[in-house]
Amino acid sequence: MTSKQAQLDEALTRIAAAIDLESSVPVPQQLRGALEFGIASGQLPIGARLPSVRSMARKLSLSPVTVSNVYAALQGAGHLEGRVGSGTFVSRNAPVADPEKFHALEKAISELIALARDCGISRDDLATRIGMDRTSGERPLRLLMLGNFTAATRDYAADVRPHLPLGDSIETAILDDISEDPPQGYDLVLTPRTLLPQARALFPDIEVLGLTVLPNEATRVALAAIPPTAAVVGYSYFPTYVSMMKANLLRYAPHLARLDMVVRGDESEAARAKITSADVLVYSTGAEQMAAHLQPGQSAFEYRHSPDSAELREELLPMLERCRQRPARG
Repeated sequence: MTSKQAQLDEALTRIAAAIDLESSVPVPQQLRGALEFGIASGQLPIGARLPSVRSMARKLSLSPVTVSNVYAALQGAGHLEGRVGSGTFVSRNAPVADPEKFHALEKAISELIALARDCGISRDDLATRIGMDRTSGERPLRLLMLGNFTAATRDYAADVRPHLPLGDSIETAILDDISEDPPQGYDLVLTPRTLLPQARALFPDIEVLGLTVLPNEATRVALAAIPPTAAVVGYSYFPTYVSMMKANLLRYAPHLARLDMVVRGDESEAARAKITSADVLVYSTGAEQMAAHLQPGQSAFEYRHSPDSAELREELLPMLERCRQRPARG
């Protein structure tokens, strides 16, 4: 084994040990920072070949998507370079610090950590604050959250906002309202995965991220509280969502013995009978009017979603960094 390879293996082992999956600092941010630090310090030497995406993902117990996004962000920043058929390498033009300056930086970091501790700020909180700093001159981004319903889309945006660095903004739009005249000037469009084809058609020149949405905490609590013997009807606003909604209902309420599905617009006798005989009606967003037609003894609640927080950490944050490297849109 060459000295360069041994140095690389040692550095990657330290990186693997440093990644904390339980930390409040997003994993992609941890990995990118560790790789940038390794390159700047010379621990990851110029020209060194990094493990493949899948190999690095296995080594760090991360998803390949996370590693791929971090590699892409570092390539965009000039730290890494991809060579077709060969792999990913530390770029020949990667910034490597002067040893004396790097020693001074490490000392300053140690002093900053000690100062933060005296102020009652944990390492994770300090890292988050540093990651959100905008004094480096990086431009803020404009994001658009696209959805089907006003209240739900605003809630999605509210769930995303805490994951955004300071200075970035997120606005909302409803698909039907902008289908004829899509707004411009955004760096990134976010939307539930079910709307991904429509979003890409409306914004062909803007990167679009499809988000996995899961039942939010209030919905999960309400599902868990349904008695096992209750007759439950799930009411879907869209025909294409019936199967997915039923699968998620059973995922978060596996104790249900009687679950039927009805889709909006089904006026058949069978559909009306299911609704009339139900003990509990779980209606999707957009079908709120169903709660006004309850019979005595029936209860109902809305099936609300929120974006998958793990996906926001692992996919959104690296995508933001890639977008930040591009020129601002007019």
